[in-house]
Amino acid sequence: MAKKPERRLEQREVVYDAQRWLLLKEFRDKAMRIMEALERFHLSAIVHGSIARGDVNEGSDIDIFVPYQVSSFTMETAIEKAGIGVNRRLVVQATPAYAMKAYIEVDEKTAVSFPLMKMRKVEREFYKFGGEATLEDLRANLRVAGVDKRLMLIEPTEKGHVESSVVGREDYVANVLGISVETVLDRVHALLRRDDVGRTGVFIERELSNCETFEMVLKRFAEQNPAVRRRLALG
Repeated sequence: MAKKPERRLEQREVVYDAQRWLLLKEFRDKAMRIMEALERFHLSAIVHGSIARGDVNEGSDIDIFVPYQVSSFTMETAIEKAGIGVNRRLVVQATPAYAMKAYIEVDEKTAVSFPLMKMRKVEREFYKFGGEATLEDLRANLRVAGVDKRLMLIEPTEKGHVESSVVGREDYVANVLGISVETVLDRVHALLRRDDVGRTGVFIERELSNCETFEMVLKRFAEQNPAVRRRLALG
C-alpha cells in the first residue's frame, strides 16, 4: 500500500535495528556498483530517495540519476561494460512542462535515468527535496536529509532518523535542504493532490525497441508532438 502524506504536525525519532542497517548497506553497495560503472566513463551520478536518506525498507527502489544531458551511447556502454543487465529502456515525461527523461531499468527495483532536455530549477531541486547522495557520500557512509512520500522530513541521526511534518513548515524545510521554498510548495501540492485524486499517470511513457536510441525517439516525439517540441525549445 502506498504511503499517504501526513497532514498534521508531528515529530518522532526512529531507531533502526540491525536488519535495517544491513538492508541499507546492501542497497547502497548495489547503487555504488552502478555509480562506479558510470564514474569510469566520467559520468557523475547521484542516488536519491530513501537510499540517500537511510530510511529504507524491503520495498525501497534504487534510483540513480545523472543530472545533466549526456550521450545515451556513453551511458549504455558504461552499463554494458560493467556487466550490468538491462530489463527495459523507456522515455518518460511526467507532464508537458517537465523535461523528458531516459530510464534504463536494470531490474524492477533499480533504474538509471538522465534528462533528454534541459531541466528547470524546480525539476533539478526535486531530487534534493527527496534527498540525494553522491558516490563520495556513499563511500563515506554519509546520509542526507530529504522528504519522503508521506511529506515527512527525514533528518538522519546516529541511531536512525528524526522525522517531522513538512506541511506548514515549508520555509524551514527549504532551508534545511538548501532549495527554494517554491520547490517545496510545488512538491507538497503535487503529493497532496495525488493523495486526494489518486495517481494521474504520466504525459508520455514509451518503451524503446532494441534498434532504437533515446535520441532517435526524442526526435520523433519532437516532430510529432507540439508540446514536446515546445518543451525542447526551452533548453
